[in-house]
Amino acid sequence: MLITARRVSDGRPLRTRRHRGRPGPVHRSGFRATLPLMEPIIIDEIREDLSRRIAVAADRLAERTLADDPAYAALLGRTELRDRIHHSLAQSVDGLVRSSRGLPVELADARATGTLRAEQGLPLASLLRTYRRGGRLLWHTLTEAVTAHDPGALPRLLPLASVLWDVLDQMTDAVAEAYRRTEAARCDRDRERRAALLETLLDGGGAADGPAVSEAAAQLGLPERGRFAVVAVGPGAAGGVPAEAPAAAGPRVLWRVRSDGGTGLVDLGRHPLEAVRELLAPLGVRAGISPVVEAPGDLPRARWLAALALRTVPAPAGTGAALLDERLPMALVAAQAELADRLRQVVLGPVLALPAEDCRVLLGTLGTWLTCQGSTTLAAQRLYCHRNTVSNRLRRLEQLTGRSLSDPAHVVELSLAHTAYLQHPASAALRRPRPRRAP
Repeated sequence: MLITARRVSDGRPLRTRRHRGRPGPVHRSGFRATLPLMEPIIIDEIREDLSRRIAVAADRLAERTLADDPAYAALLGRTELRDRIHHSLAQSVDGLVRSSRGLPVELADARATGTLRAEQGLPLASLLRTYRRGGRLLWHTLTEAVTAHDPGALPRLLPLASVLWDVLDQMTDAVAEAYRRTEAARCDRDRERRAALLETLLDGGGAADGPAVSEAAAQLGLPERGRFAVVAVGPGAAGGVPAEAPAAAGPRVLWRVRSDGGTGLVDLGRHPLEAVRELLAPLGVRAGISPVVEAPGDLPRARWLAALALRTVPAPAGTGAALLDERLPMALVAAQAELADRLRQVVLGPVLALPAEDCRVLLGTLGTWLTCQGSTTLAAQRLYCHRNTVSNRLRRLEQLTGRSLSDPAHVVELSLAHTAYLQHPASAALRRPRPRRAP
């Protein structure tokens, strides 16, 4: 304390005392509050009555929380919640006393609470709302206790208000930080667990009707019998797929995303298979969709069929979702790469040997004619040329290949060979025989 002197009217010095302020807690803004020197502080004088009032306050807050918040009511009983609230309020008072004396606030219990509630799945909003209510209730309890002790002592409590709010902020921050850290770790564990379950179902981690498959399906919330499909997404586009498509957007889709593409397990329920294509449309990806299967044990084969359907979508610039059952001839060619290559060379070899531009024109005309269901007139309209031009090109193609477009068997060969060319145009170009030089 500082001793100061002043003189009164008779000239004698009068000794008076002036309190030296002492530093209080450092707030998050960096400002350090200065508390008046009070020994003992008012909390020490009312501690016994305050302890009794805090117990009553904990009862009131527990009842209100259980009545207002279904999440708490589903998680904790009244006694357990009341005990936790009582402990938290007592910790807040202890933090107030420590902070007023320049000591750090103990936050271990607050962090433990945040971790526990995150693991239990209590919403963070519920947890923080109870902490805020507890802070307001604690201040009200403090003022009641001081008033009952000595109404004239209330001014001694007021300097502690800012200290209490800072303590409550520290505790709330500690709770929220621990909660978010735990929740992030839990989400990582959930993703890893779901990925392992999807591996079991999509890659055939056991017998089709084995316990591993049944357990994986049950843990993912899939029925033992239902309507399922698999989606295969091309590489480079899987980053646009969500972890799980919301149920409101259509059928439920569980995604497995890798660097070489994505695979989606679709629980169709009552949705038609076409709904999967509608769900994929906004993503702008290349995708193949398997036929419907009825049991989780059939999903590995459905995954293979979806990958086959994906190979019927032109790459790399092509987009769109292909239903396998709509592209069976193309899928047949894609499934037998060696035979497809042989078919392409045997049927279209003389055309592929032409100069690149001639080859492109003839095969483009053939593709358009096939798309137009054999109508030369419609093909000419799409190619912006005269009908006779289309006829001449097709006649030349018949001469080169030795196949007649009026023979259904030959049309099938040409169509499949053309599909093989579209799926691997670069390969066809590489295999094109080089023209011989004149001797």
